[in-house]
Amino acid sequence: MRSIDGEVPAIHPPNQAFRPRNVLGAIFCVRIIARQVKGDSKMGKNEKTKKPKPKYNVWQNTAYMLSVAWDTRRSVPLLVVLLAVCTAGKTTAEMLISPAVLGKLESGAPLGQLLGAIGGFTILLFALTALCYYIDHLTMFGRCGVRLELLKRVNTKRTRTAYANLLDEAFRLMYQKGHDACMNNRASGEAFWKSWTDIMTNLIGFGVYLALLSGLNPWLCVLTALTAVVSYFSTRNINEWGYRHREEGAKITRSLHYLRNTAEGREFGKDIRIFGLRQWLTDLYDSALRLNYAFLEKRERAYLTANLIDLALLLVRNGAAYAYLLWLTVTRGLPVSEFLLYFGAASGFAQWVTGLMEQFALLRKQSLDISTIREFLELPEPFRFEEGIPLEKRLDMPYELQLEDVSYRYPGAEKNTIAHMSLTLHPGENLAIVGLNGAGKTTLVKLICGFLDPTGGRVLLNGQDIRQYNRRDYYKLFEAVFQDFSVLSCTVAENVAQAMDGIDEEKVRYCLDQAGLTEKITSLPAGIKTHVGRDVYLDGVEFSGGQTQRLMLARALYKDAPILVLDEPTAALDPIAEDDIYQKYNEMTRGRTSLFISHRLASTRFCDRILFLENGRVAEEGTHDQLMAQNGGYAKLFAVQSKYYKEGKAV
Repeated sequence: MRSIDGEVPAIHPPNQAFRPRNVLGAIFCVRIIARQVKGDSKMGKNEKTKKPKPKYNVWQNTAYMLSVAWDTRRSVPLLVVLLAVCTAGKTTAEMLISPAVLGKLESGAPLGQLLGAIGGFTILLFALTALCYYIDHLTMFGRCGVRLELLKRVNTKRTRTAYANLLDEAFRLMYQKGHDACMNNRASGEAFWKSWTDIMTNLIGFGVYLALLSGLNPWLCVLTALTAVVSYFSTRNINEWGYRHREEGAKITRSLHYLRNTAEGREFGKDIRIFGLRQWLTDLYDSALRLNYAFLEKRERAYLTANLIDLALLLVRNGAAYAYLLWLTVTRGLPVSEFLLYFGAASGFAQWVTGLMEQFALLRKQSLDISTIREFLELPEPFRFEEGIPLEKRLDMPYELQLEDVSYRYPGAEKNTIAHMSLTLHPGENLAIVGLNGAGKTTLVKLICGFLDPTGGRVLLNGQDIRQYNRRDYYKLFEAVFQDFSVLSCTVAENVAQAMDGIDEEKVRYCLDQAGLTEKITSLPAGIKTHVGRDVYLDGVEFSGGQTQRLMLARALYKDAPILVLDEPTAALDPIAEDDIYQKYNEMTRGRTSLFISHRLASTRFCDRILFLENGRVAEEGTHDQLMAQNGGYAKLFAVQSKYYKEGKAV
């Protein structure tokens, strides 16, 4: 039988005896298994024509998983082998108990011997069952530990990678695949060990049963193996229907999850009620459910066909074995105990063969996931980090930033966002960058901060190309407030200091005061130790958009870096709060170089120099008065905005 989710369940040894009988059958089975592992079957060849060949094969990935286990949970490989041996031993004992008891009865053994045999097997089975259960649980914790190590490596790669990689669709897709491969207990990062356990169990059982069945007819053994192989290959394509259509199923599942989360999410509650979206969402969910039911119906029909084929071949195999053993019983007086032993062997032998092939096929798929993880971890970094020249952050050192004929084009874009731009940000200067949406302001900030490398030209720090430096050291030169906030569910002080220990609380309060949050923080029950947000803490406080923006400004100031970058820092503030920030701007930027980006031209009047961007270029440059005197794009845009702030006009 196939599992409901479309995956082929792991093969465990059956209760009845089943052991391959002779060398001819063993060689035949091993050759089939070897072809399966190498992917030389017809299906494997077809897959190679459709998908690029993975960088690592099964054996290389097995060696890699062993190395990860050695670094984290060294007991895992040993426990996997022990579990396989115990499971195979348990199956062998289960196979022998019935023939042994019947043999005692047939030989007329005393009652004491009969009870002794039954008791001995019972104790042995109890001990092996308990040992298998104990080792399996020990192995489970180890397997989980190795998977979590893989997950840690994948997430560390993503969080520490160059920002440019996060804009690359191929990088994000590979991350998602690598993350999914070690996300839960059934994922390949953990199930890989389970597959090897089942393979070794089947191999051990295969060898034990081959030795036990040396007296069985070799042609019956060949017939048993042949029907198992035919059953496997004739139904494999059907059984993998769910795997081949996993993207279709995942799309439906994602739709159902999205609709459910939308209907239940607090952030959508107001829209659902004010616009009367309940029925619409219900209809969409019902439609997605119907698609899911249709998908499941097609899948189960396919699996039913596979099960019918399995059943037919099972009848042929067991019928032939049963007929042959009956003939031996009638003509040669085969004892009942041996009849039971050999019939169980003929039935179980096919399951050993099928189990080996299915587990190797499953291992090969899991190996593809492990290869994806490794390839993701090995993706090259476009920036220099630890191998770059170290940079020391010093507040007493002047830092000059220069863009030298810089251009930048996003991956897949048809034109440059920044085009042949040259400018210099002098030490201690307050520079404002303004312009309409799409002018390139935020991209320019990313280039200056080192999040992106220009596709043309150079970004220089004190005359040196920043690409030669350790990029993480370069980041330490900046404190910034970006448009997207990253507030964590922790205390106010921890959000400002971005640390758990060693927080300078006086400095936190000073930065909060500079950002204009002192009155709000004072009103909180625990002051700077109040929790922010309610995702983790029930007593958390939810700040407004403007208050959150001020909190981010305080965080930037706490970093105490020589260059301050403010990307729309007052976008969520009301005019009074915005004016308060402007009044404190000179104090906040004292001793620092600052870069101020804004849509509101009135907010840039206190800056030393203003750049007006247009189509990725510096269209105008100067002070506010100089730009107004030019009567160009800046003056026209300022006139449009300023009329809304004149007395008697709506804001």
